[in-house]
Amino acid sequence: MQIEQNTSLKPFNTFGIDAKAKHFVSVDDIEELKKVLSLEDYPNKLILGGGSNMLLTKDFEGLVIKLGFKGIEVIAEDDEFVTVKVQAGEVWHDFVLWTINNDFGGIENLSLIPGNVGTAPIQNIGAYGVELKDSFESCEAISIASKDMHSFRKEDCHFGYRNSIFKQEAKGKYIITSVNFKLTKKNHKQHVHYGAIASELEKEGISTPTIQDISKAVISIRQSKLPDPKVIGNCGSFFKNPVISKKAYEQLTENFPDMPSYPVSDDDVKVPAGWLIEKAGFKGKTFGHYGVHKNQALVLVNYGGATGEEILNLSQLIQKTVNQLFGIAIEAEVNIL
Repeated sequence: MQIEQNTSLKPFNTFGIDAKAKHFVSVDDIEELKKVLSLEDYPNKLILGGGSNMLLTKDFEGLVIKLGFKGIEVIAEDDEFVTVKVQAGEVWHDFVLWTINNDFGGIENLSLIPGNVGTAPIQNIGAYGVELKDSFESCEAISIASKDMHSFRKEDCHFGYRNSIFKQEAKGKYIITSVNFKLTKKNHKQHVHYGAIASELEKEGISTPTIQDISKAVISIRQSKLPDPKVIGNCGSFFKNPVISKKAYEQLTENFPDMPSYPVSDDDVKVPAGWLIEKAGFKGKTFGHYGVHKNQALVLVNYGGATGEEILNLSQLIQKTVNQLFGIAIEAEVNIL
């Protein structure tokens, strides 16, 4: 374990923001993590996973702790299901590919989502009709205060739309070290009617898709719409899709009859934030070395050299404009530091 000084965080965040950590350390196991958390010389600590859901707006004056835990293992199975334990430092998409190679179903629709496994439950990541909570069984987490290990079952996590206990009452109190998933071994429940998956499969002439086919379709769709963070800095969807009442939606469609929506409950609907942002005139708009992606208005991009503060100011301008046009408040999905 070696603590580095004045380390650039550019390689560790998908936005490619060149903020610096005054102190930086990478840990590979729980005992190392406990030792680092106990260091009293560094009271201000930041836990870093895949860096895919954060916007750094300034240098970090404390200790950044990069989680490097690795490992995937089957811990239980029967004829129909398998439970897999995944360490927090595993890259999410690599884990998805591992499940597909083993013909374990449940998370194929979540292919190509950036980030690491340990941060996925915090956000309750989701795409194309599937959320992490659908296959989540439990997770292990260390208490930052006591250094004790705790287990959180699905019901403990209070999962919601891009939300969990780790973003609410437990925010900043725990570090997830591993996650258990319950996946299907046969009779996979497929979700092919959300978004463009069905048309992508049809284009490939696939009428009876496997989970491998679904994953490939999702990857193809995402690659056509979303920029690769290794090429253009971004963190995927910057904003949540807002949920509004059906009454408010009906009033809005009087002026915007083409406004899309998805049912959430008997009283509420979800409106695509990307549609709102595009209608507000931001899709494809550039501001020098940053802007809004040309193919997906939900994605803010760093073309190279942008500061986190510049991207934050753009996000706030988008929020203000959308609210003025539609009376809808859209929330940032990323953590702003």
